[in-house]
Amino acid sequence: MSKVFASHKIMLAWSLEIWYQTMNRIYIFTGKGGVGKTSVAAAHAIRSASQGHSTLLVSTDMAHNLGDLFEQSLGSEPVAIMKNLEAYEIDPNYILEHDFREMTECLMKMLPTSDGNSMEDYGMFPGMEELFSLLKISEIYKEGRYENIIVDCAPTGETLSLLKFPELLSWYMEKLFPIGRVAVRILAPISKQFYKVALPNKAAMTDIESMYLKLFELQELLKNRETTSVRLVATPEKMVVEETKRNYMYMNLYNFNVDGLYINRILPKEINNPFFEEWLKIQQKYITQLEESFASIPIYRIPWYDEELKGMRAVKRICEDSLTSKDVFEPVIVTKRESFEKNELGYSLMVSIPYAKKEELDVYQSESDVVIKLGNFKRNIPLPNVLRNYEIRNAKHEEGLLKLQFVKGEM
Repeated sequence: MSKVFASHKIMLAWSLEIWYQTMNRIYIFTGKGGVGKTSVAAAHAIRSASQGHSTLLVSTDMAHNLGDLFEQSLGSEPVAIMKNLEAYEIDPNYILEHDFREMTECLMKMLPTSDGNSMEDYGMFPGMEELFSLLKISEIYKEGRYENIIVDCAPTGETLSLLKFPELLSWYMEKLFPIGRVAVRILAPISKQFYKVALPNKAAMTDIESMYLKLFELQELLKNRETTSVRLVATPEKMVVEETKRNYMYMNLYNFNVDGLYINRILPKEINNPFFEEWLKIQQKYITQLEESFASIPIYRIPWYDEELKGMRAVKRICEDSLTSKDVFEPVIVTKRESFEKNELGYSLMVSIPYAKKEELDVYQSESDVVIKLGNFKRNIPLPNVLRNYEIRNAKHEEGLLKLQFVKGEM
């Protein structure tokens, strides 16, 4: 199956290049819970639609609130909000039932529980909600109905799980399903009789192959700097500033392009109330920190409004006050994608990880992968075939860039 995957990857890479040249963009909004991601994402969607671009506003947060924001009921399919704008609160269970039923039934049988119940009795696999949400966005993107897709994500931790899941599951599938159809045909009767585990049937194996290729396609879509932007929303508070910096660090670890920061709920300087004097000083301190930390990317300021941001009129205030720049939808390539380069010693691998501390980083080689651990997060980067006989000689982290040097090992 690995040979099938390899050949399909080449074809997919070629076809994806064509998509990127002819299709439009995805904007993913993320940040700490409670900073106003939904209203900022919605404002971008309204701005895009008002400029005449066909736009879809998508929520991947399981605690959907787009319907509450627009004061309109949303269903399992996109709903028109205004001219050129539709909103969609993704229901992973609905997608599961309509798109991946066969493969899911197979996976359910492969993981029986000790009490005799099936996994289906306990609901969806952990992480599958995120996976199906992303796959649906990828499918919508390929259909080409919308020029701009605006994604309102869950809080930071869940968003990181969402974005890293395709790469993680793809890596596991390469390790777990190299046996191919012949082995499945031979082992299936034995596994069912002696171990009470049903291996995938032919139809399910086809779905698994299809899923693997969809994951590869999804990774390339999300990590393509010309196609996808990740944008951070923050408020000028100490805990939010620190989490925003960590969020940026982890997004770069997993190779996503962050090209915008939105500082939300800024108090007006002209406020004439002694109660807010200290708050203004505190906010200015953290606004300065954010502007210094993210000087390389566009920064937008959004004021604190005197009303609840609910309804079309209220959200449009953000468009009028903060999204007036013509460049608001222009992609900015801040960091390069990870790259292997040949040099006089062998090959080097460079990964952008800004704000990482050396003592938090752990790098090692495991068989055919490079493993990078950063705090509680870990990423496996598969090595190209040409480097299978190479070893890491040294690792350096300088000015936000991790550089690994590979030299040929002894045979």
